[in-house]
Amino acid sequence: MEGLSQFFNHGISEFIHYTAFANMTIGHVIMIAVGLVFIYLAITKEYEPLLLVPIGFGILVGNIPFLQGANLQIGIYEEGSVLNYLYFGVLKGIYPPLIFLGIGAMTDFSTLLSNPKLITIGAAAQLGIFAAYTAALALGFPVSEAAAIAIIGGADGPTAIFLSSKLAPHLIGAIAISAYSYMALVPVIQPPIMKLLTTDKERKIRMKPPRAVAKREKIFFPIIGLLMTCFITPSALPLLGMLFFGNLLKESGVTKRLADTASKQLIDIVTILIGLTVGASTQATVFLTPQSVGIFVLGAFSFVIATTGGVLFVKFLNLFLKEGNKLNPLIGNAGVSAVPDSARVSQVVGLEYDPTNHLLMHAMAPNVAGVIGSAVAAGILMSFLL
Repeated sequence: MEGLSQFFNHGISEFIHYTAFANMTIGHVIMIAVGLVFIYLAITKEYEPLLLVPIGFGILVGNIPFLQGANLQIGIYEEGSVLNYLYFGVLKGIYPPLIFLGIGAMTDFSTLLSNPKLITIGAAAQLGIFAAYTAALALGFPVSEAAAIAIIGGADGPTAIFLSSKLAPHLIGAIAISAYSYMALVPVIQPPIMKLLTTDKERKIRMKPPRAVAKREKIFFPIIGLLMTCFITPSALPLLGMLFFGNLLKESGVTKRLADTASKQLIDIVTILIGLTVGASTQATVFLTPQSVGIFVLGAFSFVIATTGGVLFVKFLNLFLKEGNKLNPLIGNAGVSAVPDSARVSQVVGLEYDPTNHLLMHAMAPNVAGVIGSAVAAGILMSFLL
């Protein structure tokens, strides 16, 4: 009877030893709270729900504590686990090009083609990337890590993941979470900056309606765009190649089934996988470090500079444009590549000052230009640092 009692007590002890309760740390509690905040913001505030719900739930999954060293093969960093296999697509930069394929297949570049000078706004907004790169170097981050962190300023999660997978794989979790967080918070962060940098008169500027773009132009654009950008930065080929390929599928008119698959089922599947695994990579034992905090701070800095650069550049362009051709500086924020949220912010802020002045279509031009610009910036950084 005594032996049975000892066996029973030992079994209970072993069971408790393997539960999450016995392996919980304050770090796990903090990260679970962060995951719940992400889910709350996604559901109640509708801040990028397609991103924040998978990421938030992934944070919960990644921070269920388990006994380390027991070879249970359940953690995302444990070789042989299902999550580890799914995370392979992040570590090797497989998911981001597939996301770009879907973006290309759902994007209409007409507004950009109708007013090509707006592409320069997307280029100006990349100032945040290079400002953050300089700041990260000043704070003591190695060159490759500084470059990976800086790309957060482009507000482009897939590009951030792709570049960090090449230059700083150990920082993917912190960089990806930071990039997607600031993408989701575009409606919160950008409006105060836009209002601070513009006058009441500037906010009410009416822009000419975009001209009609011929079908032939739309077909030629992805081909010419691929050749021009990738001849300059071949390192960006995995991203830009897929972006322009997806757009050709859309605009050719003869591959509708492929375009629909890329822009719907494929991008949805990859978004689920990338969100869940990036969230799960925030395992408290690996993620909660002073370095991660520094990345979040630098990410915020780069995002603010990117928004500022876009708005101020439009004001600069207006110095050389005649009355009637001037641009509304409120579209400058859309130079970051958080498509289409930053363009929606331009529209919402513009309507606050003139309920009849619709800026959405105009803002989409620098917005899609920002997608191309962030990929080109990533390619330039890879060219120098790989």
